[in-house]
Amino acid sequence: MKKRVLIIDDDTDMCLLLSRLLTKNGYETDTAHSGLKGIAKVKESTFDVVLCDYRLGDKEGKDVLLEIKTINPETIVLIITGYSDIKTAVEVIKNGAYDYITKPLIPDEVLNVLATALKQPADSFSRQAGVPGSPAAPSSVKSTAGPHKLSGEYMVGQSSVTRELYNQIDLVAPTNYSVILYGESGTGKEVIAKTIHDRSNRRDKPFIAMDCGTLSKELAGSELFGHIKGAFTGALNDKEGHFELANGGTLFLDEVANLSYEIQASLLRVIQERKFKRVGGNKEIHIDVRILVASNENLQEAYKSGKFREDLYHRFNEFSINLPPLRQRKQDILSFANYFLEKTNVETGKQIEGFEEEVMNAFLNYGWPGNLREFRNVIRRAVLLTASGKIGVATLPWEIKNALSSENTGQPQVDISQIEFPPKERDLKNAAAKAEYETIMNLLKEVNFNKKRAAEILKIDRKTLYNKIKNYEDTRELN
Repeated sequence: MKKRVLIIDDDTDMCLLLSRLLTKNGYETDTAHSGLKGIAKVKESTFDVVLCDYRLGDKEGKDVLLEIKTINPETIVLIITGYSDIKTAVEVIKNGAYDYITKPLIPDEVLNVLATALKQPADSFSRQAGVPGSPAAPSSVKSTAGPHKLSGEYMVGQSSVTRELYNQIDLVAPTNYSVILYGESGTGKEVIAKTIHDRSNRRDKPFIAMDCGTLSKELAGSELFGHIKGAFTGALNDKEGHFELANGGTLFLDEVANLSYEIQASLLRVIQERKFKRVGGNKEIHIDVRILVASNENLQEAYKSGKFREDLYHRFNEFSINLPPLRQRKQDILSFANYFLEKTNVETGKQIEGFEEEVMNAFLNYGWPGNLREFRNVIRRAVLLTASGKIGVATLPWEIKNALSSENTGQPQVDISQIEFPPKERDLKNAAAKAEYETIMNLLKEVNFNKKRAAEILKIDRKTLYNKIKNYEDTRELN
């Protein structure tokens, strides 16, 4: 018998996309475009799972969640949120949600979370989630690494690159400057944008995030500026856009380079005039919004190539911040591991104690091409696969195990990422050695620190590679 899923979202396009995805994968679906309509459907019929957006036009997702749990405590509720902060996640988990899914939605993640939820007994997840009348979810966990600092709701590392990052945030946050955030996928650009908002004078006003990467020209206009009923096919009701929702606060535009040239022109006018009209409407709406944008490509190069408007680039580029990839923050890895473990323990109701030493070594030797997003997912997977005690190597994905196995050669381990070469660029011998060092380091990053593979490409044996790395460490200590 097919599992029944109710999708509650005031975005009709999102309802349609999720319905198609789930139907294609064997689920029976129904949709509701408001919180009240969703609650009414739960009263009329029984659903195995409810997928509910956190922000609805008439109600917040947490309120819909509580009413659904009152009607039928056994219904599994998954909350969809565009806010990737732990405060929202913990709140919905404690109120009885089984899990939360962050936007932009990834089909495989939606299906995996749904499948996992349906495999759990109802009394199991109700106890974990902290349903009224059940034992509360644990508020703290035991961890094996040293203490980590939190900035608001976010982990702040101790490495020099991380400290510099937060120095820049502290500098720009109190201003009304527009900021461009550059960084590879998964480096936490939305988290940093939210941190800037939380440290600004707008902290008590809305923070609204929008992913521009997957929107068509028509949908982008509606999402940014809203629309009136009948403005286009499928516009069944008036809808507020992200600018209206963010009024007085901060609007974060992720992957802004993907916006069409026409939408870029409209965006420029709104920034200049601080007013706009909804799609299909005539009424001018005045707004006061701070704009933060993110891109994993250089916007200056994008406007030079004709992909991005130069005038819009200069409007955004009042300040820019580069987010370092995780491979450049090796000193923070164990702190991040414990942070994600603590968060996942709260989500799942488990009390996993920490990590075996071999797992920590694997984390340090892996290149993390997916950055913090990949790291978070690895920890979540490992917690699910661990019944109790500490997380072991068996719970790690094959690519991380492979990085670990390539290190098990009996040679002394050297944390090459922490080596700082002495600054003697005018010394010819040191300049040549530094060039060699940079070549080795760049190659090691490309091959996820697989030293066997790096030695093959460099056409040297592994012992020579280890000796060179050891010499760099010795040189650093002597200087």
